[in-house]
Amino acid sequence: MTLSLSTWWFLVVGAVFSGYAILDGFDLGAGALHLFFKKEESRRIALNAIGPVWDGNEVWLVIGGGALFAGFPVVYATVFSAFYELFMLFLVMLIFRAISIEFRSKEAMLWWRKMWDIAYCVSSTLIALSLGLVLGNIIQGLPIDKNYEYRGTLLDFFNPYAILIAVTTLALFMMHGAIYLVMKTENRLYAKLTILVKNTTIFFVLMFALTTLVTLLFVPHMVSRYKETPYMFAVPLIAMLGVANITRSITRRRYRSAFLSSAGVTAILMLLVAVGLYPNIVLSTIDPSMNITVFNGSSSDKSLGIMLGFAIVGVPLVAAYTSFVFWTFRGKVQLDETSY
Repeated sequence: MTLSLSTWWFLVVGAVFSGYAILDGFDLGAGALHLFFKKEESRRIALNAIGPVWDGNEVWLVIGGGALFAGFPVVYATVFSAFYELFMLFLVMLIFRAISIEFRSKEAMLWWRKMWDIAYCVSSTLIALSLGLVLGNIIQGLPIDKNYEYRGTLLDFFNPYAILIAVTTLALFMMHGAIYLVMKTENRLYAKLTILVKNTTIFFVLMFALTTLVTLLFVPHMVSRYKETPYMFAVPLIAMLGVANITRSITRRRYRSAFLSSAGVTAILMLLVAVGLYPNIVLSTIDPSMNITVFNGSSSDKSLGIMLGFAIVGVPLVAAYTSFVFWTFRGKVQLDETSY
């Protein structure tokens, strides 16, 4: 089967956003767990575990936004205008997270460091929740009219299913971040994190099971694609096996394997959403004929062809750079005079 250029670009955008969820996901999870660390040294180690990579991980978000704008301008315009308030909150929290990391070590006063610790934890948590809230509403669909304009209110976003997806996203990131931190620490902090890893994994597994059940019962359009194409059931099966391997690896204290499985589960969950929605990107709850699809929401084939060429070259380069940074700063965190 030959895929159209718009479908290929749909896959590229999905892959980039999946990369962002995997990479910035453990940063956000580490931030959401930050106040669980009581000692100053523990908090510094946790910050320095993500210190060399957190800002580079956000590059994937910029690339994803640019790819969405270039490939699907109608989707970009509709989604960003509909979620305007949530995206503003998201951007403000990104700013606060950045300055919390950078400003914390600039003064030695206890109140100063506690203030930025709280800001770091709260901003990381709200970023994860806002991402989940957007995803939950995209899965359900939005009240989009024939002009692709949003006809709902801000309060409409805070519906039970979207809140459930938001909490599940936070649980996934907290587990992902805890696993990353346990790989980067040792001694007492390592012992504390082994407990946090188990607790956050239980939290995620419970939320994953609940979200799966609710989706099957109340969001039937996400299941129809799998019923129409039976071999697609391999995707949710792989997701369940990935979750099972996370718990298995953690029980055996094979944290690298657990981290890779956690990253894989994040990507598979994004794929589950993509398969369930395709060929739609934004569903209209007013009238299905007003759905924005990969076909009516994309740029021209000529534009997509040119940009796909750039993506084929550019995305692997960014991936190679990201891999180089992780390789350079591999191993346990050791504090020195240059640390946060």
